[in-house]
Amino acid sequence: MGVKFTLNRLFIVSLILSSFAFSKSTENDFTEYTHPKYGVKWRASHSKRRFQTANEVDELLGARHESAEERARRPTIHHPLSANNGLPKSFNAIDKWYWCKSITQIRDQSKCGSCWAVAAVEAMTDRVCIHSNGKYKKRLSETDLLACCKTCGDGCEGGWPARAWDFWKSDGVVTGGSREAPEGCKSYPFPRCTHYGEGKYKKCPAERYPTPICINLCDTDLIDFEKDKTRANSSYNVPANEKQIMMEIMTNGPVEAGFDVYEDFPTYTSGIYFHAWGELKSGHAVKIVGWGG
Repeated sequence: MGVKFTLNRLFIVSLILSSFAFSKSTENDFTEYTHPKYGVKWRASHSKRRFQTANEVDELLGARHESAEERARRPTIHHPLSANNGLPKSFNAIDKWYWCKSITQIRDQSKCGSCWAVAAVEAMTDRVCIHSNGKYKKRLSETDLLACCKTCGDGCEGGWPARAWDFWKSDGVVTGGSREAPEGCKSYPFPRCTHYGEGKYKKCPAERYPTPICINLCDTDLIDFEKDKTRANSSYNVPANEKQIMMEIMTNGPVEAGFDVYEDFPTYTSGIYFHAWGELKSGHAVKIVGWGG
């Protein structure tokens, strides 16, 4: 039967960054963009790009947009908000739930458009730990989602983050480690790699890895596949509202978020990013653990 966590629910967040006429200043290799409404700034480098080609970026972007009809089929949670909510200027989930070290862990999707699955199981792992008060600290498997959730999309070619959470509720997800540190039932098959520039890992291959084949067995005979699963009791959306997202993180733990990636994003070096120029490339999924400095 596996393990069921009644407090772990789906939270899919869609970040909406509005476009405005912005101001910019250029100095040497850098251009600084300033948002006219919020006053936030970010710096772009013209030579030190994170990726050299558009294809390098595209092959990592795997988060697909849901239709309004599909979102409406899933309940949306609304946290009560008031002037006295007391939302802090900064918050980090690891400070509140310090016993859940997984909150600080960043997984490498390698050369696979699996962001939708990797970000999902990162947040799932955190929430299982949080809502079990640290009694369950096992690492959930992105491979199980990537290979076996047939309704989620096309594996390394991309998928819908929200459906990953629906799958966790309906089918459950087993445990699993990384290629470098295998553990649990089903570990990630792809190695860490250097995505841009120089790094300690081998440079990522030119082409995406193929999606793993779904096999309902663990990597080791010592673990029973079905008994290893955890399941969510329910799944839900969170509105694309800053305060609602903040309340959700403070109440239930890190969230998975999807955002649109434009041509300007790979030039980012520092600051608070907003879309300044360029066409829409695709979507990316990430885990949000807090806010502020």
